[in-house]
Amino acid sequence: MASPQPERLRFDPTIPNAGRIADYFLGGKDNFAADRDAARVALELAPELPAMSMEGRRFLGRVVRFLAETGIRQFIDIGCGLPTQGSVHQILHGIAPDARVVYVDNDPMVVVHARALLKEDSRATVIEADARDPEGLLAHPGLTDVVDLDRPVAILLFSFLTDFPDDAEAARITATLRKAMVPGSYMAISHAVSDLCPERTAKLADLFQDRGSITGPRRANLRTIAEVEPFLDGLEPVEPGLVYIPQWRPEGAVPHRPDSVWVVGGIGRKE
Repeated sequence: MASPQPERLRFDPTIPNAGRIADYFLGGKDNFAADRDAARVALELAPELPAMSMEGRRFLGRVVRFLAETGIRQFIDIGCGLPTQGSVHQILHGIAPDARVVYVDNDPMVVVHARALLKEDSRATVIEADARDPEGLLAHPGLTDVVDLDRPVAILLFSFLTDFPDDAEAARITATLRKAMVPGSYMAISHAVSDLCPERTAKLADLFQDRGSITGPRRANLRTIAEVEPFLDGLEPVEPGLVYIPQWRPEGAVPHRPDSVWVVGGIGRKE
């Protein structure tokens, strides 16, 4: 039996949004007062958050370049936020001009802005879809017009699964996506974790849940590395596996102290 269709999320600028908060940390302008307020409170708890956002961008760049070098030419970036400077299509098209990208987000404001940014790029598009209905997302005509799921694809889940505090729901979403991938495809993830600084991340988890930016059952803290690992179940890990993102194939010295970037990332390949 097909999963029931989730109620469509409605745009509400009074509720902080993780993608818009990240935009604020990166110096962007596509955010609202609620996002900025939440960001400022978060910075009091964890001043390293802007540096982590920048490190996340660097990780994205290394992952996308790796996948392009392996020959992947189809990318689905779920929970993309705004495809601004250093986004997937910009990295790709300097390496593989024929590569195609579908950005997916459930925030209507993000989608409107992204479409304006991408209007002159025929190889990249954005669709509005809800990942709580992964079957519907994968069947969206805006996606299937660009991506052929009978051929290898890279599914990117960067800083995305933290929006789903229910482990069963996050596992269902990732399992459905993995099942749809043909052999030779890849899934890449990044995920903030609580292992290095559990007290700090617990306070941040409370902050974002209290302000409504994360819905669903409450969590006492972010997931641990051990709780993130199953999201890549059934896939062959790409070296060095699931590690803190500055340690994933670094380009040069890693400039951060051990507890300053508490985000892990990695790639799995479907055999």
